[in-house]
Amino acid sequence: MEYHLIHLIILLLTGAAVGFSAGLLGVGGGFIMVPVQYWVLSAAGVDPTLAMRIALGTNLVVVLPTAASSVRVHHRNGFVVWRAAVVMGLTGIVGAFLGAGLACRLPDQVLRAFFGAFVIFGGLRMLFGRVPAKEGHPPESYWPYVLWGLPCAFISGVVGVGGGAIMIPVMVYFLSFSIHQAVATSSATMIITGASAAASFAFHGLGVAGLPPYSTGYVNWLQVLLLTGTSIPMAMVGARTAHRLPAERLRQIFVLLMIYVGLKMIGVFAWLGLPI
Repeated sequence: MEYHLIHLIILLLTGAAVGFSAGLLGVGGGFIMVPVQYWVLSAAGVDPTLAMRIALGTNLVVVLPTAASSVRVHHRNGFVVWRAAVVMGLTGIVGAFLGAGLACRLPDQVLRAFFGAFVIFGGLRMLFGRVPAKEGHPPESYWPYVLWGLPCAFISGVVGVGGGAIMIPVMVYFLSFSIHQAVATSSATMIITGASAAASFAFHGLGVAGLPPYSTGYVNWLQVLLLTGTSIPMAMVGARTAHRLPAERLRQIFVLLMIYVGLKMIGVFAWLGLPI
């Protein structure tokens, strides 16, 4: 495989967009990263199935420092519910590892369709669900976080995202978080679940033929370097911006992003002949 200069520039710009969205919306940025990484790897000559798995595994590694960067800002503003972040993260370690292991056995078309459909479902749930409370009242008990942590992490492992798109709707509509609390807390949770899922992608890809240079299993360190180089500083910018936006506007931006990327990954725009 061979990267061209345009590929490297696109990855740097994608990292900046991912960092900003991670800080602003509390998502790992996989909705932006995975499609771009898949395209870059495929254009560089990597087999499509391997390209999708590498995109999923690599984006999970990028999530870790990016999420940590945004959590620092959210914590200063008092929106991180740490008991939820820690409990959902720890209970989700097994789920994330198993989910990523399943993803490593699925073909490219299935992974892309599953990824896209899940993103759209999460967006529609946010769009048509009840309006979230402005003031959150998360449960004091640890059990709701235990019960939700495992399945949320399993799904995030399968679709190869940090989990914000899964956890934010759950926190808002089932655990009585405010949107700002959900955005902040999901970022903190992703540090734990994302690390587990990334380790699974790296492990299941060891020894696989056709991987690009600088790879450990399905994690490509060159892409990690390029993406994190711009995503970490932009995550802090996004987190500061989030606290200046009203909750309803934040929710609307989140929904639009999810639906667009979901349709893009399924291939709806290509089928309609739309260059978007």
